Amino acid sequence: MKKLTVVLLLAAFVMTGSQAFAGADDVKWIAQCIRDNKDQGAKEDVVYKYCECMNSKMDSNETKSISQWEKTHPDEMKECDKKAGWR
Repeated sequence: MKKLTVVLLLAAFVMTGSQAFAGADDVKWIAQCIRDNKDQGAKEDVVYKYCECMNSKMDSNETKSISQWEKTHPDEMKECDKKAGWR
């Protein structure tokens, strides 16, 4: 059930909002971020919003994963935590 939810959230991400033209690379990074944060105690939709926010703050040429990048960008992490309703 959780896999289905993640797949549906990612599909919604690709088809809606300002990220309508998100590439496969964005979907890959967000999916990895969701997997990296699945055991952090937040609801799936909160984790998704957080990962989407962090992905949008990263340069499109970034080679680090969201989980790696957030460690060197605490201000962006705090902003996305707040936006997603986490912590």
